[in-house]
Formats: sequence, structure tokens, C-alpha cells
Amino acid sequence: MNNFELENFLNELLRAKQIKDYCFNGLQVQGRSEITSIVTGVSASRKLIEAAADLKADAVIVHHGLFWKGDAPEIRGLQYGRIAPLIRSDINLYAYHLPLDAHPELGNNVLLARTLGITRTGWCDADSDFPMVGLGELSSEMTAGDFMQRTDAILSHRSQLVGDPDRPVKKIAWCTGSAGEFLPLAASCGADMFITGETPERNVHVAEELGICLLTAGHHCTETLGIRALGEHIQNQFATQVRFIDLPNNF
Repeated sequence: MNNFELENFLNELLRAKQIKDYCFNGLQVQGRSEITSIVTGVSASRKLIEAAADLKADAVIVHHGLFWKGDAPEIRGLQYGRIAPLIRSDINLYAYHLPLDAHPELGNNVLLARTLGITRTGWCDADSDFPMVGLGELSSEMTAGDFMQRTDAILSHRSQLVGDPDRPVKKIAWCTGSAGEFLPLAASCGADMFITGETPERNVHVAEELGICLLTAGHHCTETLGIRALGEHIQNQFATQVRFIDLPNNF
């Protein structure tokens, strides 16, 4: 498979050119033209890139790439440390941020709900062209504390709960990653709990004052789902070996 053919395939699959984002989605660093081996991961860290080079991968596909709005344009220091091994090893780097969050089958948000046993009934941001703030229900009511414990067991991560652990919850809103800005929207939709990966400190007070439980289940942890699924999809579509490398962190 050609590197630009892969980019076109991913751009079309993930609707990359249709979704407004604060980073560039697509082929961020060009490498060799022929791709037979791919590494996927959540973030384009130096450790992930060097692991891909050790595996002699032709491409790396990530959720969090290298180029973000407002970043300094110089390739030096931290940025040089990530880009240099890509160029030395002639590895392509692809990144898909919001397009991977929003995909209706492979997206982080759809997959988180499925993983946690939440049946989606709608979207809190239904007026958006590409909604991402899910709204759904558990099959049966449970306490916020019990739901947190179940979530921790499923995701193998220690989450944090704002709110009464004995409060019954059934109606759930969620958005993976760092989506604390949607907390008031979730409350306005009548959710008993809002789940995200991480949130600003001020949202502890916002949740208390709006009367909604807030569960932070880990930015990294909630966003391994989409990139894993994307890699499996690519492997099923093409004669290409895909390896997911997880570099867990507590955030």
C-alpha cells in the first residue's frame, strides 16, 4: 500500500476534511512510499516513535499528533526529538484527532459507551454536524460508586468521582479525552453523571452546583479504544501488519 493511498483511505473513512479541528489531521510527516507494517498508539511521543523504529514499521498512526494550533513553528528541542527518529527511519506519521473521536463505528465515544455498557439514546450536542457528547442509559440503576468501581475494573484504570458515591445513576452523558467544557451541557440534558477523561479543577465546583456526578476515567485510558479499532480495521482491509503499542499513563 502506498503512503498517500493510506492517507486518502483514512481521510475518507474518518471524514478528516469535514471536521473542524485545532490540529492538522492526516499525514503529518512523510516517510517511505510503501507501507506493509504499521504501529498505532494514542500519542506521538518519542518513546512510541522509537519503538516503531525498533520494529522497522513503515508508518505510525496516532490520535494525538505533533502539530497543534498555537504551537511554535520551530523544529527544535522536544519537537526535534520526536521528528528526528521519524526522518532517520523513513517512517510516515499519521494523526487523527476529533475525526477519530466522532466516528460512528470506530470512534472513541461510541466505543467507550459500548465498553461500559451504556446504551446510547441520543446526543447532547445533537445540533452539531458531528456530535460527540453521547447521552444514554445503563440497563439498570446503580450507585455512582458502584459504577466507578465497575468502570475501573473494565478500563484497568483508577478513576475519580465528584459527587455522592451513594447517589443512584442511570442516565449517563460522556465524551472521551479532555471534555470538561461539556459538563454544563450534560447537566442540561438531565444526565445523572458525566464521564470524561480529565477535567479542569473548577469543574469540581461546577458539578456540585449543577447537581451532577462527574467521573474522570483517564484521558489516555478513554482514548485507546478508537486507535485500536482503527488499526484492526486497517489490518482487515489491507495486507498490512498492524501493532498497537500502549504506553499507559495515569492522566
